[in-house]
Amino acid sequence: MAGQVFHCSVQLSREQSRKIIDGARAQARNSELPPLTIVVLDGGGNLVAAEREDGCAPLRFPVAKGKAYAALGVGVASGVLGERNAERTGFVASVSAASQGHFVAVAGGVPILDQQNCVIGAVGVSGASSDEDQQAAIAGIELAGLRWGLEPS
Repeated sequence: MAGQVFHCSVQLSREQSRKIIDGARAQARNSELPPLTIVVLDGGGNLVAAEREDGCAPLRFPVAKGKAYAALGVGVASGVLGERNAERTGFVASVSAASQGHFVAVAGGVPILDQQNCVIGAVGVSGASSDEDQQAAIAGIELAGLRWGLEPS
């Protein structure tokens, strides 16, 4: 039954998400990184945009999405989660199970913030070292003119 419907609030547009991906790829190519997979999620954990560069292995997508989902779901970068919980393997395993495996607590997932430092989405990158993945995610967010944070200060 077609008809008029109310539109949902969009805080992270497809256009912004494409810019994030373009910025992450540019950073990766300038740094001569291996092929990357980049995933952008909105504040509800929904996929807005994703791209797998040629040559990227198939598991890169779920890893990139898991990094973004971890950052979004907890409100700090995925690498911060890993560092904070290095000695709490049971906690990390429990959260991974609770998220049905969509929780990867290694660097490469970065929250996207609004002007009030509230999380409106997240980027996850996989394919290079975790630190290089994180730098690519940050470069993408910056190219899109958006804010990011690893953890509150």
